[in-house]
Amino acid sequence: MFEGHDPYLVALSVVIAILGGYTGFGLAARIRTTPGVSRRVLLSGAAGFLAIGIWTMHFVGMLAAPIPADAAYLVLPTIVSFLICALVVGVSLFFLSIGEPSQRRVVSSAVLLGAGIVSMHYVGIHGLAGDFAIEHDGAMVVLSVVIAIAAAYGGLRAFLARQDGIRLTASAIAFGIAVSGMHYTAMHGMHFVARSEAAHHQLAGGLAASPQILSVVVAVLCFVIAAGFLLSLVPDPRRQPAAFAVMTDPVAEATLAVASPDAGTAAVSFARLTSAPLGGLGQPPRPAPAPRLPVEGADGTHFIDTADVRSVRADAHYTRVHDGTRERMCPWSISEAEAQLDPGLFVRVHRSHIVAIPHVTFVRKEGDGAVIELDGPSPHRVPVSRAKIAEVKARLGLARRNHHV
Repeated sequence: MFEGHDPYLVALSVVIAILGGYTGFGLAARIRTTPGVSRRVLLSGAAGFLAIGIWTMHFVGMLAAPIPADAAYLVLPTIVSFLICALVVGVSLFFLSIGEPSQRRVVSSAVLLGAGIVSMHYVGIHGLAGDFAIEHDGAMVVLSVVIAIAAAYGGLRAFLARQDGIRLTASAIAFGIAVSGMHYTAMHGMHFVARSEAAHHQLAGGLAASPQILSVVVAVLCFVIAAGFLLSLVPDPRRQPAAFAVMTDPVAEATLAVASPDAGTAAVSFARLTSAPLGGLGQPPRPAPAPRLPVEGADGTHFIDTADVRSVRADAHYTRVHDGTRERMCPWSISEAEAQLDPGLFVRVHRSHIVAIPHVTFVRKEGDGAVIELDGPSPHRVPVSRAKIAEVKARLGLARRNHHV
């Protein structure tokens, strides 16, 4: 399949696709919990980086391929191929960013994303102009479509799980495989056929660019993707734990304690705790549960009563706290939240989820695990791992009943 290709450019094309996927999915992961204009900006940025990653990977792969020396690239089809890619990626992410990502919606988005990748490829391929015609092996075309859709589905699924940085990396790798696998499969089924009139026919259709010009454009876009990837790794100061700043500033600690004794205790004490499970044996005496949880807002750190908390979800090194209406970012890790919350009211039902038992309104068996629903103006559901089903049933008073969860 790679016969005649430059192996270094092939490797570069795969890396570019993965970096574009990591940056794009990293931005997209914030869409569902970001309101207003910022949400649209994140959606545009995510779609832009993913589209640039797909398009750049495609043309790096084209530069690596053994194409005829007299080939040129028609500008209009090349631009159209990028626009198709950007539009399809944006629509796919939009479908997944609104409402609950049901199985039907994920499959539809994967089909749309896979079809967009394929369309971008073939539109870009037929932008080639020269003294030749291009023919395709039908079986390879079908196989490339299947690879694109299947790998796009895997990437979206891994992205939606997004429990930690490993999940984001997995989705980016699957995304890179989707684009690269489809491209090189399609290239394996493509053949150049000599035809003296083809060049005149195609070049007459519009402005053409040489491979050298395309190389400059691709190099610039590679730099953009690499820069975006590196910037995504830089920690955001606004997401640093609030207690870190308090502990390193005695004046600030004293001021916070005087202004709000409960808030000062809640903000500082968690950093001194061990990350023991709720009610863990063999651990030092447990301090009093935190009365409030810190959450980050645009204007600073706020505190919400634990009585209003419905669930806590792990999000990389931080968590997302749901108050029955919406999720907000908390600077605590899932282990710190578990150590702080009252074990009489909260239980960790999954490695990445803690729920408030008094707010549970619905429970149902689902696959090997279960799912529970929590009340509020905007009810939401949380998964329960198989290992935690017995504990959840006991906490809900179902352990000795014949009902099936």
